[in-house]
Amino acid sequence: MSAGLQLSTPPTVPRAEHDAAIAELVRQYRAVPAGERVRLGKRTSNLFRFGAGAADDRRLDTSAFTGVIEVDTAARTAQVQGMTTYEHLVDVTLAHGLMPLVVPQLKTITLGGAVTGLGIESTSFRHGLPHESVREMDVLLPGGELVTARPEGEHADLFHGFANSYATLGYALRLEIDLQPVAPYVRLEHRRVATGKLAEEIREACAGPADFVDGVVFTRDEQYLSLGFFTDDPGPGVSDYTGQQVFYKSVRERTEDHLTVHDYLWRWDTDWFWCSAALGAQHPLVRRVWPGRYRRSDVYRRIVALDRRTRFSSRIRRLLRQPQEEPVIQDVEIPVDRLPEFLDAFQRDVGIEPVWLCPLRLRGETTWPLYPMEAGELYVNVGFWSTVPEVPGDPEGHNRRVEQLVAELGGHKSLYSTVHYDEPEFWEHYNGQAYRSLKGRYDPDGRLPDLYSKVTGRA
Repeated sequence: MSAGLQLSTPPTVPRAEHDAAIAELVRQYRAVPAGERVRLGKRTSNLFRFGAGAADDRRLDTSAFTGVIEVDTAARTAQVQGMTTYEHLVDVTLAHGLMPLVVPQLKTITLGGAVTGLGIESTSFRHGLPHESVREMDVLLPGGELVTARPEGEHADLFHGFANSYATLGYALRLEIDLQPVAPYVRLEHRRVATGKLAEEIREACAGPADFVDGVVFTRDEQYLSLGFFTDDPGPGVSDYTGQQVFYKSVRERTEDHLTVHDYLWRWDTDWFWCSAALGAQHPLVRRVWPGRYRRSDVYRRIVALDRRTRFSSRIRRLLRQPQEEPVIQDVEIPVDRLPEFLDAFQRDVGIEPVWLCPLRLRGETTWPLYPMEAGELYVNVGFWSTVPEVPGDPEGHNRRVEQLVAELGGHKSLYSTVHYDEPEFWEHYNGQAYRSLKGRYDPDGRLPDLYSKVTGRA
């Protein structure tokens, strides 16, 4: 193990303890009357559908499913409980000189959440999405049966249909995933890209030797790609963006940088990309007194959730006679050749800056029915998370424009945030025929809501 990775190994969960927790959860689940709504209780969430779910839903305790069972360093695999956060998973695997093939940007995203939803990061141009590195998973079905789903065999349809099902087909309680070796540091190159060359340079970067590729569009005329390379060399010095410095600002200020692999993986979490600025956390005076342990995405999200529940900001704008704001918090995947068209229309019609770029390509030839992407096609995830003044008489106008653009350009939209499609259009985009087949087999009694009801908040 390299000197930079001499980490203490967090404790793992004994297999017998995991098996006992499985038996107890199944017992509790089966004891819930058939007509009563139930969901698994999680301490954290990265969804932006605030208030989803009925207050009287029965929530089952999942605190016994938040650990790593085993890391096999020879096979480069890990056995992981479904509600384990990537923060904890990374701590365990880095101690062995390994990491998951794709580590989503925010610490409290759970492995099960990234697989049944979608996760992405700067290794996705090479390794696809988190569900593509799953070898098998134990799934608690809506009827209370526990099954093991693998790429082949009796439940292969569930294995392939689980991605983007958002826990409407069952809950993943154990997953076996692939890991990859790491070096102790990541050397970063921040390259400014000329207007009109973005798609071409993304293609070239993804065809090269980089281990990580993502980017930021600050304005239509100022855009950067960041290429990361594993290295044993800390360079002239290792940067720290967990203190007073802010990572995204360094993209336009530095051409080269070095981070520990741990800090690279969580470079976006400390300031929630750039969104902490809206909460004052980037102001130098505020930052000095804002405790470092609270400069993290889950804390910021709780603040936003409180504001949404109380409608505090909305009331202030009303008192000041200011226009109401429409939250536009979305991630979309656009074919790389159509990216310039998307950015032109987005900046003209919505106008949020900056935006995040993350190229991705499916890991192999396997496709995933509920999020139909073409094998071999290079896409670019465009992430934007802000508010804009409401369109008079149309408080969802900007989000609807985003959905229209995505459809026009042959892209897809992640479902972690608000969804504004009508139901026929939704099922057209998300393979309603395949979903209904899976729902009919694995939840024939409709114990869990269907996908459209859940992601539109009607569950």
